[in-house]
Amino acid sequence: MGRAQTIQIYLPSGDPAGLRIANITTRTVRVFEVPRSLLSDFLKRPEAGQVGVYYLFGSNEDETPKCYIGQSGNVGARLQQHTASKDFWTRAMIAVSLTNEWTSTHVAYLEWLSLSRAIAAGRYILLNGNQASNPFTPEPLEADCQEFIDTVAVLLATLGAPVLDSVKPKPSMSPSDDEVTGNGLEPLFFREGGCDATGYQTSEGILVLAGSKGRPGMRPSARPGIGAQRDALQAEGVISVGEQNLVFLKDHLFGSPSAAGCVLIGGENNGRISWRNAKGQSISDLEQLTLASNTVEVQPL
Repeated sequence: MGRAQTIQIYLPSGDPAGLRIANITTRTVRVFEVPRSLLSDFLKRPEAGQVGVYYLFGSNEDETPKCYIGQSGNVGARLQQHTASKDFWTRAMIAVSLTNEWTSTHVAYLEWLSLSRAIAAGRYILLNGNQASNPFTPEPLEADCQEFIDTVAVLLATLGAPVLDSVKPKPSMSPSDDEVTGNGLEPLFFREGGCDATGYQTSEGILVLAGSKGRPGMRPSARPGIGAQRDALQAEGVISVGEQNLVFLKDHLFGSPSAAGCVLIGGENNGRISWRNAKGQSISDLEQLTLASNTVEVQPL
C-alpha cells in the first residue's frame, strides 16, 4: 500500500479546464498540464525556458491513447516546435525542477526512465520512433532521478495520465474466499457465449489477462464502436482475431467491465453481471456484499 501524500493543484487562471500546476508539497518537482490551445499561456511563464522532460498526449479517432515522451534544455521552445511537427497531441505535461537544479544529464536520464516505465506499463501507444538509450549518469545523480521519476509518475497519474504506472489490480472484495490467489487478488471470469476470459478488477476498470478468449464474430446488433475497438486492439497487437477464435495476446486494461465484455462477446454486454468469481458471484453481487458489511447505522436524532 502506498503512503499518504499531499498534492497541490494550482489553477493560474481559475479555470479547472485551463493550465494546471501540480506538485507534492514535500518534493522539488512540479508538473504543468497544458492544453494545446493554451500553449501560449505556458510560454509566457519563466518555467517555459527551463530544462525539463515532457509528455504529449492524444488519441486516434477510436480514442486509442497515444503518448510521445521527450526532453529539452528549453521545454517551451521544443513544445512550440511540436505544434508544427506533431498533430496528434491535445495536451502536454511538463515536469521541471522547483529549484531549477536539473541539467541536460538529469533530463536525458529521466527521459530514458520514462520510456522504460511507459513501455513496461503498456497503457499508451508510444510514438517515440527512436527509443532513448540509457545515458551515462553519475551514481548520485541517478539516485536523485529515481526519486524525481517517482514523483513525476504520481503527479501525471493525479492529472489523469498514468503513463508511467502499471495497472494495479484491487485486492479481493471477499478476502476469506478460498479462491483468492496468494497475492490477495480474486480472479474474475467471463464465460458467456463461448468466451473464456480471466481478469482482475482495478480502481480504473478491469484488466483482461493474456490468453483470454472471446467470440471471433460480431453480433448483428453490435454498435459500430465495438467493431472499431476490436480493430484498434488488433492493430495494436493486443488481440488476434481469426475465423475460429479471438485471443488476447497481452494483458489489457478496459475502462469498465462492460467495455471488456462487449469486445469479448462482439456485442452489447452488462459486464457487471457477466464477470463473476469462482463462486458465481458477479461484480454487482460482490459490491453489494462489501457495502453491506461496511454499512454504518444512522442513529435517530
